[in-house]
Amino acid sequence: MSFVKSKEGQVLTKPLIAVNPVMIQTLGVCSSLAVTVQLKPALVMSISLLVVTTASNVIISMIRNIIPAKIRIITYMVIISTLVALADQVLKAYLFEVSKQLSVFVGLIITNCIVMGRAEAFATTNTPKMAALDGIGNGLGYSIVLCAVATAREILGSGKLMGFKVVPEALYDAGYVNNGLMVLAPGAFFLIGIFIWLSKTFYKGEK
Repeated sequence: MSFVKSKEGQVLTKPLIAVNPVMIQTLGVCSSLAVTVQLKPALVMSISLLVVTTASNVIISMIRNIIPAKIRIITYMVIISTLVALADQVLKAYLFEVSKQLSVFVGLIITNCIVMGRAEAFATTNTPKMAALDGIGNGLGYSIVLCAVATAREILGSGKLMGFKVVPEALYDAGYVNNGLMVLAPGAFFLIGIFIWLSKTFYKGEK
C-alpha cells in the first residue's frame, strides 16, 4: 500500500485540496484577504502558520490525557499564543520589513480557526505523529491558497513577482494596464471566491 493511500498519507494529503481548510472548509479567509498583495509576505505568513499549527498539534496531542476537559480551550489558547509570540519575535529579529508588512496578522494566528480547529478536532484524539502530519497537511493546504492568491494579485496588480518585473514591457507598450482591483482587498475576495467555486465543483461529495 502506497503512503498516499495509507492512513498517515490521507491525513497529510487530503487537506491539500480535497478538504482544504480555505477552499472547502472556508477557514482562515481573513488573513487570505489581508496579506496576499505580494507573494513574499504571503510565504512568510504561510510558514508561520504551518509551524504554529504543527507544533501546537504535537504539544496538545502529547498532553491531551492530562488536560482537564473544563479548561481545555484555555490550555489550547495558552499553547498557541506562546508559539505565535515566539514566531512573531523571530520575524521581528530576522525579517523586520516583512514583519511590518504583516502587521497584526501574525498575532492573529492565535484566533485562526484552522489552528484551534485542528487542536480540538484532531490533536486531542490522535498520537503526536498523526497530529504532526495533520498540522503539516492543513498548514500546507492553507499555504497553497495563500500563495496562489498572492501570486495572481502581485502579477495582475503590479506586473511583478517577489519584486521582480515579470510582465514584458511590450505588453505595456501595446496598451496593457495593471489591474488596480488586485491590490485591494476585493481583488483577493474575488480570487478566493473563484478558488472555492472551482474546488467545490471538482471535489463535490469528497469526504
